Order: sequence, then structure tokens, then C-alpha cells
Amino acid sequence: MIYLDHNATTPLDPRVLEVMLPYLGERWGNPSSPHRFGQEVRLAVEEARGRLARLLGCQAREVVFCASGTEADNLALRGVAAALRSRGRHVVTSAIEHHAVLGTCRALEADGFRVTYLPVSREGVVDVEGLAGSLGPETILVSVMHANNETGVIQPIPEIAALTRDRGIVLHTDAVQTTGKLPVRLGELGADLVTLSAHKLYGPKGAAALVVRVGTPLRPVTTGGSQELGLRAGTENVAGIVGLVEAVALSLEEAEAEGRRIAALRDRLEAEVVSAIRDVRINGAGVPRVPNTTNLTFAGVDGESVVLGLDLRGICVSTGSACATGEPEPSHVLLAMGLTAHEAQGAVRLSLGRSTRPEDVGVVVEALAETVERLRRVSSLAQPAEASARSGGMKG
Repeated sequence: MIYLDHNATTPLDPRVLEVMLPYLGERWGNPSSPHRFGQEVRLAVEEARGRLARLLGCQAREVVFCASGTEADNLALRGVAAALRSRGRHVVTSAIEHHAVLGTCRALEADGFRVTYLPVSREGVVDVEGLAGSLGPETILVSVMHANNETGVIQPIPEIAALTRDRGIVLHTDAVQTTGKLPVRLGELGADLVTLSAHKLYGPKGAAALVVRVGTPLRPVTTGGSQELGLRAGTENVAGIVGLVEAVALSLEEAEAEGRRIAALRDRLEAEVVSAIRDVRINGAGVPRVPNTTNLTFAGVDGESVVLGLDLRGICVSTGSACATGEPEPSHVLLAMGLTAHEAQGAVRLSLGRSTRPEDVGVVVEALAETVERLRRVSSLAQPAEASARSGGMKG
């Protein structure tokens, strides 16, 4: 099997599993219990919190452990909205956000908030000047992801942070797809709230964190006990927390070298695909992207059919976000980038990882070429090549 869907999830690193095992076995106490058995586990949670803070360049009291990136995004958006709704009810986000943010924004709209969905360029980048023009006295929160999960395009978060900081507006960024892939400390981003998730960087599912800058107004969304600094009630997933922090540590330690290796493979893959297959577009090419991600549109075919065809050959890829699998609509990310519905339906995401080998590239390119050619012969979506050219720069 060749697995090229690392943006959906990653395998658990054996080194991460090793540090988790004691908390899945003999150290199973409740970290809120006052006795020695519980407090030994509490110590593990707090040591993990402190270690993660050092790795990310923040304070231990700014780290809130959650069960998923989606939960952390919800806590960020709903928590700020609840804390600041008396000051204003305007939220700004981008049209290409993950469903965890877009779905929460729609829920806030139903609760009386006004949300501005910023457009992006054809390369998938938020326009900072346009964002500045959308801000007003009622704006309390801006949420823009650090890198898009479908295209890998990196957003100008430090520039956005300079704008929001000057206006006293809270900034949240979902850094799920960049933590561990880029050698960036979260403190350098300038955001007030940052989301990260373990299973995107070879850690366990069910563990994530929200970094909350000291002084950021935030109300808890999940109520009950006083766990996680009073911001997230519920017994902590100790094994998951320990695994999350170990995964972050290992990923950051290897980020530069692994990033160079993966970027070289990704660039070679793109070059060979463009050479071997006609009418293919690299979505997000020409702007900064995370090193492991490529999003390809093949004119005249359905992306889901490409995914299934490759799966039959033992190659795992996707059409985009795992959270959107099964949805009949084309990718909202690609539509926001100006692709037509036909073009967006022909898109496939390949996200490389630690298991990707140089010899995999040739195998994948050959399988893609054969699959796309076969599908084009039978596809009801097939369009003349000249129509593809008119639609915006297919390469090949």
C-alpha cells in the first residue's frame, strides 16, 4: 500500500505509543483524584502541559487540552463570541476554512452574530487588505487557518495578527495542518488562539490542544468540572495528552530535514504528473504551501472516481477534507479559488508523509496517468480541451 492521505490522519509513531502505554495500563488513575494514585497521573498531565508550552513558545497556563481539533475550534470561536457578545457581534473568517470553523460560524449566525466570509485569490490566499477593510467597531474575532487542509496553501497569519492586534480584535488560527510540518513556534504567529491536533502529526486520535494567549477573553463551552484551567470540563485523556506532546516534540525535531525531503518528493511528483497527463492543474501552485501537499485537478474526470481507481491499485489518496467525504457538492475551497464546479469535481489531494519513498513517485504517476486516461474515455464530465484552456490555465 502507498498511503498519500496524511492530511486526513497519520499512523501512530511507535515512539509515541511507547510513552503512552503506561497510561493505558498500570497508571490508569483519574488526574482529578486527590490520592497518590490520581496525583501521579496529574503530574504527568502537568509535565506534558509544560513541555508542550516550551516546544510551542508559550506559557503552560496557556495550554488547554481538548479531545479534537474540532472541539478546540469550537471552544475558540464560541468561547470568544460568548465572552465578547456585549461588545460586538461581528466575526470574520475565510471562505476556505475547515468545516469545524465554517460550521461553527453558521451556528453563530443562527445565534445572532454577523459573519463575513473573506474571498481568496485564485491561488487560495486571503487578501490582507481586504481583511482590513472588513474590520469594524463591532468586530470581535477573526479566524483564519494557518494552512489549508486541501491545498496546503499557507496564509499570512503574522500580517493578519498585526492588523487585529492594533484594533484589539481576537485572532484565532487553526494550525492543525502546520504544527510539526513547519519549524514554526506558535508564538511567532502572533495569534491569540491556536488549534493543533495529535493525529495529524503521528500522534493518537482523540487528543488536541487550544493555545490561549494570557488575557484572551474566553468562556467555557463544555461545563462541569474545573479541569483544564476551568475552560474545558471533563476527565483528561492522559494517554492521549502524553502522546500528543511526544508527537509534537518528535515532529518539530525532524521538521526541517523531513520538510526538505518531502518537498522534493512532492515537487518531483507534480512535475512528472504534468509531464505525463494532459490538462492538469496544480491548485495553489506558485504560493507558499506546506511541503507535503499537492492538489491536482484533472479535466474531464470525477475526482472520486480517481480516488477509487487508485484505491484498487493500493494507493490511498482523497478528494479533500476527510470531514467532507460523501458530500455531493464540489470542494468549497476550490470553488472559492475560482474553479468551476466541473474543475472542482476533478480534483484529487495527495498528501505525503514519513512513509513516502522516492520509488513511490513513479508508481503513483503511472497509476494516475492510466486511471485518468481510462476515466476520460468513459466520463460524462469530459469537456473539449479548448474549453479546459478557456477555464483558467490547465497545465500540460
